[in-house]
Amino acid sequence: MALELTGEQMAVLERLAGAGFEIVAFPMYASAVGVRRGECAALLERVEVGMRLIGEACWMVEGNMSVRVRRKGKLWFVWKNKQVEATESRIGKVARFQQALEHMLMGHMEGSRE
Repeated sequence: MALELTGEQMAVLERLAGAGFEIVAFPMYASAVGVRRGECAALLERVEVGMRLIGEACWMVEGNMSVRVRRKGKLWFVWKNKQVEATESRIGKVARFQQALEHMLMGHMEGSRE
């Protein structure tokens, strides 16, 4: 089932795509819009005026969205029984991805009513 998007929501996604973000579908999150750049991804939800981030951005593990967990004193990005270490480099990439995404989303909000 396709999401119904307003003109404003489509404009946000077009602006994100123009800035190098890939708009993707994650079947497990059918009511959300997926956004990906490299190995980083996030989910967006539709709001009255545009889109907003759901939760936190993540690192992709074998093409799937992961969660960050601490195990035996180390941080890991985990999806099902697969995991990759949450190194400083990966954590930094996710943080920069999320910051860039939030900046793009906030840029849209500045031009609209609040």
